[in-house]
Amino acid sequence: MESNKKLTELNKMMSKQIEAMLAKLRACASSNGDERFVDVIEDEVEVGEKKIHDGDETGIVIEDSMRFDGCSERRKAAGGNLGVTRLMFDPYEKLVYDYIGGMEDLKKAKVRTVTRAYTSFQEDCARILRAVRITARLGFTLSKETSISIRDLSGLVLGLDKGRLLMEMNYMLAFGSAEASLRLLWKFGLLEMLLPIQAAYFVSQGFRRRDKRSNMLLSLFSNLDRLLAPDRPCESSLWVGILVFHKAVVDYPRDPLVVATFTLAVHNGGDLDEAVSIARKISRPHDSSFHELLMPRNLDLDEVLINEVMDLATSVQDALSMMTDKTFVSQAMAEYSQAPYSDLVFIPVYLYASVRNIFGCVRRGKENKVFRKQGTKINYKHLGLGNLQEVRHTFARVVFDTVYPLHLEQQHTP
Repeated sequence: MESNKKLTELNKMMSKQIEAMLAKLRACASSNGDERFVDVIEDEVEVGEKKIHDGDETGIVIEDSMRFDGCSERRKAAGGNLGVTRLMFDPYEKLVYDYIGGMEDLKKAKVRTVTRAYTSFQEDCARILRAVRITARLGFTLSKETSISIRDLSGLVLGLDKGRLLMEMNYMLAFGSAEASLRLLWKFGLLEMLLPIQAAYFVSQGFRRRDKRSNMLLSLFSNLDRLLAPDRPCESSLWVGILVFHKAVVDYPRDPLVVATFTLAVHNGGDLDEAVSIARKISRPHDSSFHELLMPRNLDLDEVLINEVMDLATSVQDALSMMTDKTFVSQAMAEYSQAPYSDLVFIPVYLYASVRNIFGCVRRGKENKVFRKQGTKINYKHLGLGNLQEVRHTFARVVFDTVYPLHLEQQHTP
């Protein structure tokens, strides 16, 4: 008991010292005009009651039984994967050790591998996705060697365990850097392997690898990013739900009023009468640049509008089935002869069920009020745990802000 108490006290002390270290790194970053790298470092650090170091992933090594030894620590640093994640902190001396130029990489806003990129990615292809994730979250750029190696070895990621792939995709899409991650995945030819259906959409839009333009899919995730952060993530069902919804409106474009009503019905737990009433009061202009949205039509009759909403709900469920069907996924890029083959489906059964439940209320009908979100403020603890009301609420905000962006309303305001 005494030893456990001492360990707990030591962990608390180290936690405070790590916070102080991060504050110093933040100050260093701000002198270079960018504080975002601290978010990644904070996200990677884990201080628990038993495990207080993770030499593989965190890049911050804490040892409570010995002082830092220069030679051994240099070897540990060199054995890491990315320079910006291989800074090491000595809680006793309160010093940050940088043996491989990590601070210089931070100043240059550059992500590179410590050893030769080609060799590093062959040793562990998960490092490819980790490099993309960190680059997206920091807003940095990849070194030339690292970029070339990612392109050349991108196919290796298909050999990763599906659970690991889901974890890496969640790191990219659930922590506030989803749009940047999708752009990088597309740029380096990874999207057609991990998400072939979404890659086919990019191709159909005439999207080039380095395209700076946006589209509805990127806009949806851009609006999601505005609500999230490394310390305020969402549960994976939300970003999968956004992918599924977008697939549905790509296949069958919809009237913006139908999308708004569907979104409101998801938010309020299937109360279509209330959703119709609120949707008809929307005065904002919709974003007419999206091919997924039709020009407004004659939907004056509530019955007609509700039928359209129910049809959209069916399309969403069909899209979910398609995204979890290996045969369908394998055909997504079939008409593009140069595209790599991928039938990857990394959405497990439990996640399929969670996403289905998000939208199921529209077809089932009005749920008990106990299942409805109270208030407009996001409860990030509940969102991170996948609370159904919180996920539905956030989904509705993201879709509504995408279809009816505030900047268009401001442009039309006299």
